[in-house]
Amino acid sequence: MRILLVEDNQALAEGLSAILRGSGYVVDVVADGLSAEAVATAERFDLIILDLNLPEMDGLQVLRSLRARQNQTAVMILTARGAPEERVRGLDLGADDYLTKPFDISELEARIRVLLRRQAGLRSSRVEFGGLAFDLTSRSFSAQGRPVDIPARELALLELLFLRAGKVVSKEAIIGSLAGFDTDLSPNAIEQYVSRLRRRLQAHQLTVKTARGIGYYLDTAAETA
Repeated sequence: MRILLVEDNQALAEGLSAILRGSGYVVDVVADGLSAEAVATAERFDLIILDLNLPEMDGLQVLRSLRARQNQTAVMILTARGAPEERVRGLDLGADDYLTKPFDISELEARIRVLLRRQAGLRSSRVEFGGLAFDLTSRSFSAQGRPVDIPARELALLELLFLRAGKVVSKEAIIGSLAGFDTDLSPNAIEQYVSRLRRRLQAHQLTVKTARGIGYYLDTAAETA
């Protein structure tokens, strides 16, 4: 899952991005409103964490611009501006959540999970498909109650497909979710990850199918022709 962190406080941005990356998220960071608007328009993100007091362009202006462009990416406002009227304004402009500084990191991560779960149309933190179960809280897979060990990049790919089981995910969307600004992923690299993941899923009654010319989707192996 890919997050855009918009924060002009360098120390906070570095600390927060390190924590989120440690939790398995792909995190890109920008420090001003104009860059946030440009990047969020050009790239695909699962969540935008948006400060309000930004140089070049205020966070609320960024939010208003994105929603005017029909950009429906989940947005969490993270700001020191905690007055009730500020909260109301941010939510009315289209923010999905509003958290004030200082904040507890465990609460932030819990709110992130809620937003990502909502984006995927899920009500529970536990999702089951085929022979696997996925826990959104720990971001881990298990089979019959036992942990399933999967390398980080393949795990991120499986998570993306698992939360959209049965639905085609384009190669472009996969690259967008798995690669940050400093990572270069080619379609050929994605094909290699898919191939490795297929082998790992054989023991769990699942497979990754190809939608030719479009992308991939997760399906039960029993239905494989």
